[in-house]
Amino acid sequence: MPEPRNPERRRFIGAAAAALGAARLGVIGFAAQPMVSVAVDLPQQGPLPSLSGATEWLNSPPLTPASLGGNVAVVDFWTYTCVNWLRTLPYVRAWAEKYRDQGLQVVGVHTPEFPFEKDIDNVRWAAKDMDVSYPVAVDSDYRVWQAFDNHYWPAVYLADMTGRIRFHHFGEGAYDQTERAIQTLLSEGGRPVDTQLVGVSPRGLEVSADFASLRSPESYLGHEQGERFASPGEALLDAPHVYTVPPRLALNQWALAGDWTVKGKAVVTNAVNGRIVYRFHARDVNLVMGPPRGAPPVRFAVKIDGKPPGSAHGTDTDEQGNGTAARQRTYQLVRQQKATGDREFEVQFAEPGVEAFCFTFG
Repeated sequence: MPEPRNPERRRFIGAAAAALGAARLGVIGFAAQPMVSVAVDLPQQGPLPSLSGATEWLNSPPLTPASLGGNVAVVDFWTYTCVNWLRTLPYVRAWAEKYRDQGLQVVGVHTPEFPFEKDIDNVRWAAKDMDVSYPVAVDSDYRVWQAFDNHYWPAVYLADMTGRIRFHHFGEGAYDQTERAIQTLLSEGGRPVDTQLVGVSPRGLEVSADFASLRSPESYLGHEQGERFASPGEALLDAPHVYTVPPRLALNQWALAGDWTVKGKAVVTNAVNGRIVYRFHARDVNLVMGPPRGAPPVRFAVKIDGKPPGSAHGTDTDEQGNGTAARQRTYQLVRQQKATGDREFEVQFAEPGVEAFCFTFG
């Protein structure tokens, strides 16, 4: 399948994971990108850019740099299927709650990666389901993203009470450092600050990856960015075709079985019992998928090495591997107690109609 991903729109796993990526996953592009650009004394990095490009606001009337004046602002770029952002969310929520009365204003900027993430009803559902109660600028046209010259999900920018950016961090991690920066900026404004760091109790997709054993990279399935496709023969682009799985997959190869259409952003099941098979090495297997809006739910079943997952099932499957895709989102299909080596994952769909976009691992 044709290679490259759009270089201007990157999920980002952060410094620790990127180092592992370079060493274990071959994702050198991640490791080569800037991680954190901040000194201990939090120097000025320019004025907070405009938020006027938002197409809509959730949980708040429209905010501007001027209306944020007098508060420390956290601007958090996210898109609701991004597992890297989901793993940062418990900290962002906790900061918003703890420091709200001390002068902190968290602003989420939802900039979509996949087409269905532009659907405002999907964004509203995600914000409610994920307990995102702070203001959200819906950035479906990428105008806020461009104003910040941002390139990553997740990305956090901190602005002081005068509206100057003083800190930014791309990717997961650096939570203590980010919170200390928040405390410093609040203290500069004369606000009394509780210097104890927040504690969080993440669950499901919000639990940090097992980076020590992670050897499977994020894998897109549509032909615009897909890699390591292993079904025999070339993929037939944008047209129905019957695919098969080879006798053995190499690590991080994947294949289709049954009648599928390989589209630009996703692969789409055309008949019952379509399967996706992936050879992985990770604790968790997640898949961005679901039926298009208005289509009926689709039942699916997951296996690991040909057997039901049992205790290794994810939050969206039971011990027999059964689950239902009712909307387009990230589904956690496998969570092992620990990674146990290279294993073969399979998901089979009982009905046609699912669009599958991207595997992520943890």
